[in-house]
Amino acid sequence: MVEPIANQIEQGTLVYDISTNKVGEYRGKAGPYAMLRPLGGGREWEAAPEAVRPATPQERLIASVKAANSRSWVGNSVPYDITTPPSPIPDCQACTDLAVLRYEARARNDGTAETDANVLLRRHQHRDHEIRHRRVFRFVPYAIVQDPSAEPEYEARCVSGDDTDCDATSGPYGNPADVEEWQRKHTQETRHTRYRRSFADYAELEPQPQN
Repeated sequence: MVEPIANQIEQGTLVYDISTNKVGEYRGKAGPYAMLRPLGGGREWEAAPEAVRPATPQERLIASVKAANSRSWVGNSVPYDITTPPSPIPDCQACTDLAVLRYEARARNDGTAETDANVLLRRHQHRDHEIRHRRVFRFVPYAIVQDPSAEPEYEARCVSGDDTDCDATSGPYGNPADVEEWQRKHTQETRHTRYRRSFADYAELEPQPQN
């Protein structure tokens, strides 16, 4: 029944449709179905009431970022100041919600989600508060160095096979010797001899002193 959802969720609330793995705006009911609309507009879709639940803050953030990125900003770009995180406007619920999402992302060390929240907050303030953020350009020379606090990762994938690759993977290791040992064992078991090896590490850009 859609009625329990209508009683619990107000029109305009962002909900998550489990059956489609999408976040939409709850628009009401149509017969036995809940009507949902994509963020940013678009064609509504019908969802079974038992598959609909309120969206989590993380799901709302991801959906909002996707909706913002899908719009065309050509000719309507905003000169954001990316050097300073935006501050929420007092008594604005949208600013507060995005600031809370940013705080939660920062608390769990999710830099991507924190950046997404800042982008949405700047765009909201530009659109609804007519705040123009100044872009500041500074030329600072940087040196790229390996982050000593993060362990590099080594991995191998078997690309042997007649028609298709084997695709067996060693999984990430912090020591290349462990990957080589996995390769030897895999070759003994399968007679496969061709591998694609990969290496990943973390790098930091360190500003260099200027003369």
